[in-house]
Amino acid sequence: MQEIRPEELEDNPFSLIRDDWMLITAEKDARVNMMTASWGGLGIIWNKPVATVYIRESRFTKEFVDGSGRFSLCVLPEAYRKTLQYCGSASGRDGDKVRAAGLTVEHLDSTPYFSQARLVMVCRTLFSQQLLEANFLDAEIFSRLYPTRDLHTMYIAEIERVLTRPSAAAQ
Repeated sequence: MQEIRPEELEDNPFSLIRDDWMLITAEKDARVNMMTASWGGLGIIWNKPVATVYIRESRFTKEFVDGSGRFSLCVLPEAYRKTLQYCGSASGRDGDKVRAAGLTVEHLDSTPYFSQARLVMVCRTLFSQQLLEANFLDAEIFSRLYPTRDLHTMYIAEIERVLTRPSAAAQ
């Protein structure tokens, strides 16, 4: 993998998040856990390159992100679509999800990521806030996406380092 600056990313952020999906990956107490995400954003806030991700209160990965203050966003090649589906439906509470997914953990600046990734963004959490029902201006969104009231916490994280495979565009 080669390191690039966040500004050098060539991926379209809309298709990267919505279509390719990503694994939000964090470590706590020497254990790595991840979840698949297809909501989020990339941009600039507070004069920093940032990723915005959303994690439901019920997700086991939330404990890892909250406990470490750092996480990675890993985008895997399309050949790993079934792995991404598994990581989005299985819980690490029930066992070693990394092993079950067949992924290999590596670290950059003590932040875990997966060697199978075609793109890795190492992030440091700057801000988090739970979404509140009262703040939804479009009530239909709340009623459709939060019928059980399992709201997301929004995280804004500085993208500190980016790794990409030179052949990533070809995959």
